[in-house]
Amino acid sequence: MIDLVECAGATMDKRSRGRVARPAASRPPSRVARERGGGSVAERPAARKVLVVDDDPDMRAAVAEFLNMQGFEVVEASNGLEALLQVKRLRPHGVVLDIMMPRLGGVQALRHIHAFDPRITVVVVSGVADADLLRQASLAGASACLTKPAAFAEIAAALRGRLPPPRRGAGRVLVVDDEREVREILQEFLAEKGYDVRPAHDAAAAIAAVTAEPPDVVLLDIQMPGLGGVDALAAIRAVAPDVKVIMVSGTSSDDLASRALAYGAFDYVAKPIDLAYLQRSLETALMMKGLERG
Repeated sequence: MIDLVECAGATMDKRSRGRVARPAASRPPSRVARERGGGSVAERPAARKVLVVDDDPDMRAAVAEFLNMQGFEVVEASNGLEALLQVKRLRPHGVVLDIMMPRLGGVQALRHIHAFDPRITVVVVSGVADADLLRQASLAGASACLTKPAAFAEIAAALRGRLPPPRRGAGRVLVVDDEREVREILQEFLAEKGYDVRPAHDAAAAIAAVTAEPPDVVLLDIQMPGLGGVDALAAIRAVAPDVKVIMVSGTSSDDLASRALAYGAFDYVAKPIDLAYLQRSLETALMMKGLERG
């Protein structure tokens, strides 16, 4: 039997079968977690409450035990409906949510959790590499989307908001906007997150850049002088069909968004740009591109 919580590099996998299942219950921080770092319990900040949701009792127990050792106060739920009840009752800091469950699946549960309190950090874990499902989860408000086997340390880091940025050079992004200030803000933000970023000031420059060296993702302003964003989108898709294009618009027009998505855009973001949402969309686009490559 494999003990999945014997070290920080433990992983979340179905090989944990054989463990004695534990009932869904609250687990206060362990003695080791309370004593780590010295000082009395009263002197230390209150533990963050985390809800672990998985229909596999062995998996749930393994994740709960690891997070407990990391100083979290852990509560468990075995399905989406039970998770919603616990969220409303406890208002946890974070939720670790299996995406494939009976009685209200993970994506539906995530939408309800996000609607109830968007401040809750939700880390989605999936046992299948379903790009569309992970995209739905990301766009529904997941703070991080991980696939099994997932390192427990990654889950803990995501709950603390410290998930490592993508490896530098792993994601190549072309930022296309006729406004210099917008380009510079996006360049600085994405470079800090570890992406390889290139700018383009108009659609013609963007098409030339994509033709010369296709990026992984294009952030494309939809309203530019000369060739517009939707026409540029069609040209980019014709030159490099594997490139993911996220449209950025100064208006929140449903008709414009529908047209962009119909022409093959991966996502549509309105200005002023929600950088946290943009990052989730970008990460999902890169993840889908990786899955498509096999």
